Parts: sequence; C-alpha cells; structure tokens
Amino acid sequence: QVQLVESGGGLVQAGESLRLTCAASGSIFELFRINTMGWYRQAPGKQRELVATITRGGNTNYADSVKGRFTISRDSAKNTVYLQMNSLKPEDTAVYYCINRGPTDYWGQGTQVTVSS
Repeated sequence: QVQLVESGGGLVQAGESLRLTCAASGSIFELFRINTMGWYRQAPGKQRELVATITRGGNTNYADSVKGRFTISRDSAKNTVYLQMNSLKPEDTAVYYCINRGPTDYWGQGTQVTVSS
C-alpha cells in the first residue's frame, strides 16, 4: 500500500504552536528518500497553496506568508516529514496536506489546523 498519513492538527489560539507529522508507508518508502516532500494547505473557498518544500538533500523553500514562522524538516530513518508551526495566525487556518512530488504525486488525506483569535 502507498500511503502518506498526516497528524498533529488541532484547535489552537493565535500565537501558539503546532507540529504536523507526515508518515510514509508501503511502496512509497523509496520515493520518500529520493523525491522532494512538501506541505500544501487549503482554506474553505480558497485555492490550494504551497506552504513549504524540502528536497532529499535538505534544501527548503517557504511561502512568504510563513517564512520565519514555519520550519519543514525530514527524518529519512523514520520515513517522516515535519512542519513546525510557530506564532500561528487565524489566517493559517486550513486543511494541511503532505505531498511526495515526482512523476506521480502522492497526497495524504489532510489534517485540520484551526487558529482562533
């Protein structure tokens, strides 16, 4: 089975922090190690947008809206990608999706992040 599973979402107040986790399993094991991983998010009524990416070599890229607040990292030994989210704002409220980017893109099911003011 090819699967990406996100966890760690929840309801928090503005200024608080969350850490999202994306765990890879099944035949995606090798793809996880060679492909770029990333996080997207989508709020109700809005277009899905890129949040952050990380290459196999650890190079990262961030949306301007989260730069300095969010950190993406990966642990190849655990087949896991993380998104550390600090200083959360209400506008960060969205469903967050993990993606393995390659000739075929693999998506997780999403995890809800809600930030109250």
